[in-house]
Amino acid sequence: MEAFIVANMAPLMFGALVIFLLLGYPVAFALAANGMFFGLIGIEYGLLKPELLQALPQRVFGIMQNDTLLAIPFFTFMGLILERSGMAEDLLDTIGQLFGPIRGGLAYAVIFVGALLAATTGVVAASVISMGLISLPIMLRYGYDKKLATGVIAASGTLAQIIPPSLVLIIMADQLGRSVGDMYAGALIPGLVLTGMYVGYVFLTATFKPDAAPALPPEARSLRGAALGRRVLVSLVPPLVLIFLVLGTIFIGVATPTEGGAMGASGAIILALINRRLDWKLVRQALDQTAKLSCFVLFILIGSTVFGLVFRAVNGDLWVEHLLTALPGGEVGFLIVVNILMFALAFFLDFFELAFILVPLLGPVAEKLGIDLIWFGVLLGVNMQTSFMHPPFGFALFYLRSVAPPDIRTTHIYWGAVPFVCIQIIMVALLIAFPGLVSVEKHKVDNSAPVQIEMPAVDYGAPAGDGGYAPPSYDYQPAPPPEPAKP
Repeated sequence: MEAFIVANMAPLMFGALVIFLLLGYPVAFALAANGMFFGLIGIEYGLLKPELLQALPQRVFGIMQNDTLLAIPFFTFMGLILERSGMAEDLLDTIGQLFGPIRGGLAYAVIFVGALLAATTGVVAASVISMGLISLPIMLRYGYDKKLATGVIAASGTLAQIIPPSLVLIIMADQLGRSVGDMYAGALIPGLVLTGMYVGYVFLTATFKPDAAPALPPEARSLRGAALGRRVLVSLVPPLVLIFLVLGTIFIGVATPTEGGAMGASGAIILALINRRLDWKLVRQALDQTAKLSCFVLFILIGSTVFGLVFRAVNGDLWVEHLLTALPGGEVGFLIVVNILMFALAFFLDFFELAFILVPLLGPVAEKLGIDLIWFGVLLGVNMQTSFMHPPFGFALFYLRSVAPPDIRTTHIYWGAVPFVCIQIIMVALLIAFPGLVSVEKHKVDNSAPVQIEMPAVDYGAPAGDGGYAPPSYDYQPAPPPEPAKP
């Protein structure tokens, strides 16, 4: 039994983690507990040295000193202030009046407002709940199909996952060791293409099923002419200016993502003051929710650090690498299997859990295969976006269920989400077929000339027992010391 455990420590760790997550244990504690438990087993069986665990405090302090993660509370606070100050309500009402005479006009308005909220808030819950409270009753009142109405709202809210300033892109950049600004620039075009595909689906539905998405009757369009123009100017210009201040300064290199987030938070407070909707209650609620989300992210990151330290010490990263690089089809086979794995796990895990558990294991393999990590991060971001839309555990569906009227059944929400999940899968296929959609200079790494790396060996203890996984090609040896000069 002991020999079996020592020889298969890495797959046992990964399997135990999956079991704990499926049983419903909190992700942060499941990660940390698995790491500590298997670390102690490894020490007991002589596979690891006790000194290994002395690295944990330094790694935790490293997380606390990570400036990139400061962007998360800034963008979260900005989104909550804008959502609670009524910007979403103003945008939906204005764009709804603008598109009202067109069949499916309210659905178009929801999609465009979802994209604008994604570019200003970056928070899925805020977008889905706001549009569910404001637009869903109106869409139902004017005869929209229940499945189309709920699907459009849930899908538009999830655009906050891929359109910058997305929280998942910040996590992706941190886990893959790439710039947040580059990740934002790479995700912009795919986010806009995905928005266009949502619009195309609504157009086809309104064309072939006119009763599912009728135009607003004349009596419902209260704003016309100059009054509508003034309303568009007042409602659209401030968020567009804020988008430019936040994203424009990041893209042109004037500000870092953390500085852009700080500017966005300040701009959100200024907009709320201008609209006379800022009070201490709103600020306190936004600060409370921001603190909760930031602590949630940091606890998961600390747990994944504990798990990752022990997992790599037992050659878990090499086990994963050989498992994936041995797949038939090379790079294409790797991408297909990884995306199927991500899509399947998204039924049970949200994007934070997927980003902290799987992405650190997949990133080195992708880089070894010559895949650009910016492109790979955007691809996984689009795939993980489906975690919010998957029936029956999609969080966007839960958010919408919590604010939907009683005549909306859960089955309406689930079936309404299915077409948009299919659209997201098509978007993943498009990114694989046309990598140029992600705006990075090159997507391949030239591995034709091997690079000789000399680095000291890391001694974690005794090697795995008979049958263990210890490939010789990864056994780095220290460079020999220089010979002393002869007198």
